[in-house]
Amino acid sequence: MSTQHRESTDETGAYRAALERAETLRAYYTHLLVYGVVTGVLFFVNLLTRGDDGSWWFLWSLAGWGILVLIHTLVVFGSALSQDWKLRKADEIYRRRQNDFTP
Repeated sequence: MSTQHRESTDETGAYRAALERAETLRAYYTHLLVYGVVTGVLFFVNLLTRGDDGSWWFLWSLAGWGILVLIHTLVVFGSALSQDWKLRKADEIYRRRQNDFTP
């Protein structure tokens, strides 16, 4: 295999990885936008309908969905679940299996 072909293959792989990362970030930012819009609407509905007791029921959806947004944030930006971590872990497992089979 020529070096030029290998470099173009590496660039193609790197570009695909960049596209996957961009898609992951787009999904995350879309999630944040929907979270903000929906909880904002729920706030105003709650504000207009809360009555004399003054209960703020929208806080339950804000907190519940907020936990999901936090989990999504950890998945997208947390190093323990990143692509780099996956590759390091795969390399570790591969090396361990190679050592198991050597006499």
